Amino acid sequence: MGDFLKIEGKIEFDVVEQMPERVVSEMPIQPGVLNPYGVVNAGAILWLADVTATILVLGSSSLPTEGMAGFPLAITLNANFIGNQREGTFRAVASFVKKGKKVNVVRTIVYGKQDRLIADVTTNHVPAK
Repeated sequence: MGDFLKIEGKIEFDVVEQMPERVVSEMPIQPGVLNPYGVVNAGAILWLADVTATILVLGSSSLPTEGMAGFPLAITLNANFIGNQREGTFRAVASFVKKGKKVNVVRTIVYGKQDRLIADVTTNHVPAK
C-alpha cells in the first residue's frame, strides 16, 4: 500500500430565515472549510448554496427524510465564483427564478464581509420519485 493523503473537514451552517419565496443561511468560516491557500474551498461554498436552495424548494411544510418521495434533486448547477475570504461568515440567499410543479429554478447568491459578492449559483431541481 502506498501513502495516502487524508483530508478532513467540517461544514456547518444555520438557516436564519425561511419564507416561502426566500431562504437565508449563514456559514461560519472555520479551518475545516479552508483550502491550502487559506480561503474557503469552492466545494464548501457550492455546498452552502446547493443546500440552501434545496431547503427553499422543499419548503417549510416538510422535513427531509432518507429516501423521501418528492425530495428536490438538483439536476443542473451553474456556479460563478467571484470572490473569497479567509475568516468571518458567508451568507447565502436563495430565491426562486421559476417555481414549477416539475422543475424549480433557484438563484442563490453567497455574500461575504460587507455584502461582498462571493458566488452566484443557479440550480434546477426536480422532485425525486
